[in-house]
Amino acid sequence: MSMNRIIVLMLLLFVIEGAVMPWIIPAGFGNRIIPHFIFVAVVFSALYSGRHLALLLGVSFGLLQDIVYFGHLIGAHAFIMGLIAYYTGVLLERRRATVMMAISIIGFACILYDSALFFIYKVFRITNESYAWALIDHILPSLFLQLAFALACYVPARRIFESQTKANSEQDEE
Repeated sequence: MSMNRIIVLMLLLFVIEGAVMPWIIPAGFGNRIIPHFIFVAVVFSALYSGRHLALLLGVSFGLLQDIVYFGHLIGAHAFIMGLIAYYTGVLLERRRATVMMAISIIGFACILYDSALFFIYKVFRITNESYAWALIDHILPSLFLQLAFALACYVPARRIFESQTKANSEQDEE
């Protein structure tokens, strides 16, 4: 699959994350569950396509999220998403990720992503809450949504990113 199709699919995920999911999430959990479908797709790209593509997708879609949703601190999502995606790609560059390995890495990366954003917001005094409150209130409930999404999209995401890697390697050989 070409890079253009991957970007179109990720833009579709961006729209689903911001426009459709607030309607699907129950009213009582609206402020507690924050979908990060783009981040899950970026981690999938790090697992199955490579660290450089993951860095590029993470920084670009993180900056898009910063501009559209979180205007009070531009660059935090781009920096954290790109950094976590790059290091995930570096750590697992030579390994083949199985289903359980991919889901556990995505879960750990989501906790790391939300925790790093919380601490950045804490440093710049955007939030006054404690980390324990943030962990219980929105990091862990959001984690379950991300893991369910990652499990549901595992096979298609793996095929998409592995086919993109194969297409790039065939073009390099020619």
